[in-house]
Amino acid sequence: MTIKALLTAAALIAAPLSASATCMGHSDARMTCAEGTVFDSVSGTCKVVSG
Repeated sequence: MTIKALLTAAALIAAPLSASATCMGHSDARMTCAEGTVFDSVSGTCKVVSG
């Protein structure tokens, strides 16, 4: 392989890895529900508040 091909392959491998590394550390996801509903973490959906 030529140097050019090796550098191209390295760049194609490194680009997605560096992009995913910038998103590390996000542990809190926020969910916004419509008025009159609350987020149910078990089902992962918004549930209607009764009462």
